[in-house]
Amino acid sequence: MSEAEYRIESDTIGPVKIPQDALWGPQTERSRHNFPSGELMPLAIIRAFLNLKKAAVESNVEVGDEPKEKGEAIEEAINQLLALNDTDLRKDFPLHVLQTGSGTQSNMNVNEVVANLANKLHPGLNILPNDDVNRGQSSNDTFPTAMNIVAVEALDKLEPAVQHLIAELKIKQDKYWQTVKVGRTHLQDATPITFGQEVSGYISALKHDLTYIQKLKPTLYELAIGGTAVGTGLNAAAGMTEKIATKLSKIYGHEFKVETNKFWGLAHHSGIAVVHGALKTLADDMFKIAQDIRFLASGPRAGYHELNIPANEPGSSIMPGKVNPTQAEAVTMAAAKVFGNDTTITFTAAQGNFEMNVYKTVMIAAFLDSCDILTGTITGFADKMIAGLTVNSEKMDKLLENSLMTVTALSPHIGYHAAAKIAQAADQEGITLKEATLKSGKVSEKQYDEWMDYMQMTNIDRTKPED
Repeated sequence: MSEAEYRIESDTIGPVKIPQDALWGPQTERSRHNFPSGELMPLAIIRAFLNLKKAAVESNVEVGDEPKEKGEAIEEAINQLLALNDTDLRKDFPLHVLQTGSGTQSNMNVNEVVANLANKLHPGLNILPNDDVNRGQSSNDTFPTAMNIVAVEALDKLEPAVQHLIAELKIKQDKYWQTVKVGRTHLQDATPITFGQEVSGYISALKHDLTYIQKLKPTLYELAIGGTAVGTGLNAAAGMTEKIATKLSKIYGHEFKVETNKFWGLAHHSGIAVVHGALKTLADDMFKIAQDIRFLASGPRAGYHELNIPANEPGSSIMPGKVNPTQAEAVTMAAAKVFGNDTTITFTAAQGNFEMNVYKTVMIAAFLDSCDILTGTITGFADKMIAGLTVNSEKMDKLLENSLMTVTALSPHIGYHAAAKIAQAADQEGITLKEATLKSGKVSEKQYDEWMDYMQMTNIDRTKPED
């Protein structure tokens, strides 16, 4: 940079050249050069920091620990930043996730930008990043507080996506509740089931996943703010943190609280880990559901082809007319990413050495990534796969009629071993189950037709769709 393109500011280490038009200060500039790799700090974290700083300065003014004039200037600057769209906001927050594990540089990035903007808006107040914007706080308690806030926000977006998928599956469940097909276990033919019953299992899995998330979510309401450097609360004014929790609760619509062990809040992130465990479980179930549907739709001539999937885009650059289960593929790839993120979070949550965990930034980035890709792929799967899904009744009937496992219905009448011999004979001789049964002489045609009721085998009267 030429002299006209930069200004010089100093921090506790020494002078730093900073781009002339940048709102950030020396610590941000150092971080830009010291940690240039990987993804940028999610803007959700920046917005959470801004709301936290706003709540903090308001609280400090209310308890008499910050001059009102400075507090109002800081709040005005924060409000201007919060009003920016993501593209404009990013210009002042250029730091990466792979920085110090406490998130100190991002905390200072926010402090410096807010202080410099406040000083521009109100020259002469001499608002300082550390003494004013960061008053009564430490990166060690602000970053984990921001982590929990954005985790809750991300879950707020994910839950409706899961509910939407449940609603789309419910339509298919009800429509095909009495559509009988071959059941399968161990990838082998099993006794009959209706497609509606099969789908009801998917719905129940997702409802359970949603319940797990909702029951675990409140652990994220416990905020570390007020612990400052090591959990003792040094330099935080009395009553400040309780006020912060009240203000944040009003902003985000959740009952955040600060009545929690701060030594735990700084050194452990078990809340993030346990909730992500529920996200991994959701990813498990989504993988299974997507896998089932793409296999049941496989073909159309050389696969199961019990289901017809929407043709959302051409499936091949060389094979004309090919249709691929791309939404299912997106879901399964997202699940693979979530599994990797869970490994990252499991490892990083274990790194709470002494008074602080120093893997905070990568941990929350992994959590947010899981929420984001699950929210997007689940929504796409619901709208572009499940909504347009139909059954191939003809193929279902043909496979069911050719199945040998319907012989199970004969077991109560002729015994397990006799029924097994009939199924084996049909398979070995390449004849139908009915032919093999009548050939055995153990069952009359009238009895066979009476007992071989596929719908009755599904116990449809004993099961009912969930509301």
